[in-house]
Amino acid sequence: MMQSKYKRVVLKLSGEAFLGKEPHGIDTSVCAHLAKQIKEVVALKVEVAIVVGGGNIFRGASRSREFEMERTVADYMGMLATVLNGLALQNALENKGVPTRVMTAIQMHQIAEPYIRRRAIRHLEKKRVVIFVAGTGNPYFTTDTTAALRSIEINADVLLKATKVEGIYSQDPLKSKKAKMFKRLSYMDIIKKELKIMDSTAVTLCMENRLPIIVFNFMNKDNLKKIILGKRIGTIVR
Repeated sequence: MMQSKYKRVVLKLSGEAFLGKEPHGIDTSVCAHLAKQIKEVVALKVEVAIVVGGGNIFRGASRSREFEMERTVADYMGMLATVLNGLALQNALENKGVPTRVMTAIQMHQIAEPYIRRRAIRHLEKKRVVIFVAGTGNPYFTTDTTAALRSIEINADVLLKATKVEGIYSQDPLKSKKAKMFKRLSYMDIIKKELKIMDSTAVTLCMENRLPIIVFNFMNKDNLKKIILGKRIGTIVR
């Protein structure tokens, strides 16, 4: 069997990752694609936790300005959007025979377990994929910050941030041909260069706890598996 570099990882998926070719909502073919990649990693005896965003359904901060909505209300709506994505991904994983638990920071007993750190770790030890939804349960915190926080709480080896581009660039590569990709960065590089890959709170949490971040293109087949096996993919922040 191939040897994995990491024992426990947190995978951060943005809400946009669920769009696929759809203008909004959830593309089930993308969920199936994600589930296939995650199943291959689980087969390597790696413990996988996932934090999902909700921007494909509702993005709190921007919508609060757009609709003149109170920020806290908009953020809570955004948290509920992540629950929809988490349930869709759970369904896709279980369709492929991967035992999965959804854990929520906002209690909703009929559809998900409340987030309890020790219970989450126990699920991971039993080789169940754990999907964290509803952010931190508090407004004004992004799902990037949630990913950093949960990674630290469950003692993950690395935080894997999935994007639709190859890594971190000096500019948006979809808008500028002059964009340069970085292979390696420090936490302070992201903050000083104001690279919009993660918010500063998330980056600072990772820096203070020496949690490495790998930013990679999840749409490329086998990228996730290659990272787990120790291959240089995307941009590493440490």
